[in-house]
Amino acid sequence: MSDGTISQSEIDALLSGVDVGGLSSGPSSNVNIDTATLSKFADGLKDKAAANLNGMTGANFEIGAPSVEAMDRDQLLAKLPEMVVAVMADFNAGLKGDHLVLIAPDFAQKITSLVNKEENAELDDMALSVIGEFISTHTGSEITDLSSIAGLASNPPEAVHVPKAMVRIPQGTFALFTYPFSLEGQTYTLWEAVSSDVAEGIAKTLGGGTPDPAPAGGTLNAADMASMANLAGGQPQMGGMQMGGMGMGGMAQAQMSMGGFQQPMMGGMQMGGMPMGMSMPNVQSVQYPNLAGGPTSQEQGNIGLIMDVNMEMTVELGRTKKQIKDILGMGEGTIIELDKLAGEPVDILVNHKPIAKGEVVVIDENFGVRVTEILSPMERVSDLH
Repeated sequence: MSDGTISQSEIDALLSGVDVGGLSSGPSSNVNIDTATLSKFADGLKDKAAANLNGMTGANFEIGAPSVEAMDRDQLLAKLPEMVVAVMADFNAGLKGDHLVLIAPDFAQKITSLVNKEENAELDDMALSVIGEFISTHTGSEITDLSSIAGLASNPPEAVHVPKAMVRIPQGTFALFTYPFSLEGQTYTLWEAVSSDVAEGIAKTLGGGTPDPAPAGGTLNAADMASMANLAGGQPQMGGMQMGGMGMGGMAQAQMSMGGFQQPMMGGMQMGGMPMGMSMPNVQSVQYPNLAGGPTSQEQGNIGLIMDVNMEMTVELGRTKKQIKDILGMGEGTIIELDKLAGEPVDILVNHKPIAKGEVVVIDENFGVRVTEILSPMERVSDLH
């Protein structure tokens, strides 16, 4: 998206309500994160995190024992307040993947107030830059402790103050570090999420991680032989040897006669055909899944790239058609009758496409609209075409 445009597929996916996930590879249901090794890593960082924060603020924040959990998007959203300060600092070299830090607005406001020496500092651009600097020092400590990873680096931190639903959270299962801070009896929390690829890379660097799968091929164990026997409908036989009783038979000798050449036999198995006494395996045609469905993981990953794109939102009170002569005859005080009844919901459109319905309200001296109904994803996508 270097030209700043949005493809039709990305708009379809956005309006069809897909999950706004991170930029990692697609979700995996078999991710096994070594939380024990990662917890030791976090425990070694906690004192540095507190020292960095106290050095910036001049306060005396205390930090408790951190924890590490395997997490998904829904589980993380349940932990967060409605509004969060999110800092993206993705790893881009050495390890590549999502790196997200989240704190509640009151924690961000406390840090900013202490740094700027003012009460109840606003969460403006200056405040977000202060939070970004704090996260930058924390990420620097992590990179230092992982110096054995050649060229490990991250993107510059980018802090935003947004609703939690708009945060670009890693896809699938990821590792969530939780650091508890406290100051003058008030408790705060810093959450740090890294994608499964990054978590696995950190764990393996520290001597942990999940073992690599065994290479394909090699010798067959007893379980493999039993499976083969079940498939064949009986116990496997090799060279006259019955695996259950270990009876050793002989190899039938090739016999030559005047009438022709008889093919050699091996333990009841004729070389030119199917094994004797072995039933035919049950062969079935492959059942392919229905290809119709939701957006692919690539589309889900791309959605995170357009979260800050501005779109035009319009509230439509109603419509009518007029002839040109009627329009030219309009003047001050002319009443135009619309196709909506009094009290009927108004239409809410994004880029001239309907997405919801609502009712008009007055906020102070301004008009507003309260959303009363969200159109179904099918209705929203069908209106795009």
